Order: sequence, then structure tokens, then C-alpha cells
Amino acid sequence: MLIGVPKEIKVREYRVGLVPANVHELVSHGHQVLVETGAGAGIGADDAQYQAAGATIVATAQEIFERAGLIVKIKEPQAVERRCLKPGQILFTYLHLAPDAEQTHDLIESGASCIAYETVSADNGRLPLLEPMSAVAGRLAIQAGAHFLEKTHGGSGILLGGVVGVEPAKVTVIGGGVVGMNAVDVALGMGASVTVLDRNVDTLHGLRKHFGTPLNTVYSTATTIAQHCMNADLVIGAVLVTGATAPRLITRDLVKRMKPGSVIVDVAIDQGGCCETSRPTTHDAPTFVLDGVIHYCVANMPGSVPRTSTYALNNVTLPYVLALADKGLSALREDKHLLDGLNIHLGKVTNQAVAAAHGLAYCDALTALGTA
Repeated sequence: MLIGVPKEIKVREYRVGLVPANVHELVSHGHQVLVETGAGAGIGADDAQYQAAGATIVATAQEIFERAGLIVKIKEPQAVERRCLKPGQILFTYLHLAPDAEQTHDLIESGASCIAYETVSADNGRLPLLEPMSAVAGRLAIQAGAHFLEKTHGGSGILLGGVVGVEPAKVTVIGGGVVGMNAVDVALGMGASVTVLDRNVDTLHGLRKHFGTPLNTVYSTATTIAQHCMNADLVIGAVLVTGATAPRLITRDLVKRMKPGSVIVDVAIDQGGCCETSRPTTHDAPTFVLDGVIHYCVANMPGSVPRTSTYALNNVTLPYVLALADKGLSALREDKHLLDGLNIHLGKVTNQAVAAAHGLAYCDALTALGTA
């Protein structure tokens, strides 16, 4: 198969779909790989390294979209890229369609087969292609929160870990999954006073067992969320419902009652955000202030540490990329977990949560593939 890797064009997105080592693996399987010039610059991989791995360097993304049967990216295709997609192509990338009606309708119109990293599943309910970026985002969330708590960046002027004789910042983490666990890890390591809320008691038990008594674990309800957000200096929104729009757990009224100069880092913004006042921001303009509360809602947080993020993601995507390259869409029929990643195929929406989010007809993925 001819595989294409375009350069990412989202604002301040420096990651790349394939690293040179994974290009070499694909070439060793008899496939051809096209890489847009400069695609790997953000991770320190130049064109010569891709050529040494067996890739062909092309001058424009347009050539990749015209020729490639499988396109491997990182972020959702931007409008100009979506216009280049066509029937018969396979797109493998993060999509986050539930909060994005425009992208959803464009991908339906394209006729391409669109597979989302974030809905590929595993036997134990894990999301193996989302986890590495969730881990990165959770850790970055604390770094970003600590930065914007500084008075020079608009915050209340609190050092996250405090010092002897001065209490540390209070951090509230809503959601105890991969994002939440990594946020807790960094926040505790920096000396903050940390509380995590979740509706799964087993998750709370696991976090307490892992981190011990320094971590406060609280069952999540509207009342406890309100209590802990109002007391917090930093709130991390780490909520996920697979493929669906994130639930709005932090209300507009609650934001008004939070401390002036406190910070919300809404990691769930890729799926619409878990705070009613959140809206997507970029690395160029990462925050806005509403009711005295700083909102950090960057939709591609891991793009700021592209080397770490790209290699972590490539470690887990390679087997799936190889399967798609070797078998095409038959790989979906043979692997129910990869099949869960199929969100759109030949104009049909094959993910129930995405269909429900936009009021569109849902078609079972196997049924849709049967029409190919």
C-alpha cells in the first residue's frame, strides 16, 4: 500500500504521524511511504532520516492526498485537508468528532474511511491509542496550571507546592482515568494538596492504593464537585466518555463562585469540554479569563512536547498501521478493537456516540463495511 504522512497544519502542532523507525518497518513489509518535506522537523527528524528509512519525500501535502491509499496523521484533518480526501482512502488519526459538526459532515461528504485513534479499544475497556496522549496531557495540565497561577501570568500568585510555613495550592482533579492519574502524580510530586473526584469507587480505591494517604479521594456528585472547585486554586477537567461529548460538570454558576485568580485546565476540551464556560484555545493564545477565573483550554496540549508525544504515540499505533497497510479494510473485519475505531465509512456514521451527538443516522460498522 502507498502510505502518506502530511505535515501537520493545526496551530502550533509539531507532532508527526510516523517516525523514521516506523517508516522503516512499513517499508520492510513491502509498502511505500510518502512523507511531506519538513513533516518531522518538530521532533528533530529531518528529511534525510526519512529517506534513509526508505521514505520518498514529496514537496506538498496535495501530492500525498492525491496518491496515498492510507493517510496517517496526528490531529483531525483541517478544512483544507478534508477537501482533499476521497472515496477509497483510509484516514487514521485523532478525530474527536462529537463536538465538531463541521468536520463530521465534511468527512461524510468525502466518502473516505475515517478511523479515530481515540475510539480504538482493547479487551479490558482501555483505549490504547488515546492513553499515551492522555498521560502527556495530564502531566502538562499541572505544568500549565502552575504557570498560570503565577501573578505575572494573571493568577492568584500561589506556588503550587508552597514552602515551609506556607500551605500549598489546592488542586482538584475531576476524573480518575489516565489523564487524572497523571495529573495527580505530578501535582503530588510538586507538593500540592490534591483531591481527585470520580464516580467509580473502584477507581478511587485504585488511586488511593497507588498514591497513598497524601491523596484525597472523593465520590463525584454535583455537590462535591461544587465544594471542591470553590475551594481549589487549580481545577483539572479530566473527564472522558468514549467518543461522546464530555459532560458539563462545572457549571457557569459554579465558575462565578470560584476563587478569583484560580485556574481551570479543561483537558476534556477535545470532546467539547467539561466546563460550561470552556471554549477551545490555541498554544498562541492559550487562556481567557471569565468571572475572574483563568481558563486554559488548548485542544492539542501534547503538541507542545512533540518529541515525547510522537514517539509515545508511534509506539502504540505501529501494529494498527501495519495491519491497515497489509490488509486494508479487511483488518477492521478481523479485529473488533480496530473496528471500534471506524467512525465514518463511505458517507455513513459508524460510531453511535458521534451519530447521537449530531442527530445523524447510525450504521453498524460491519454493515457499512459490507457495502464496500
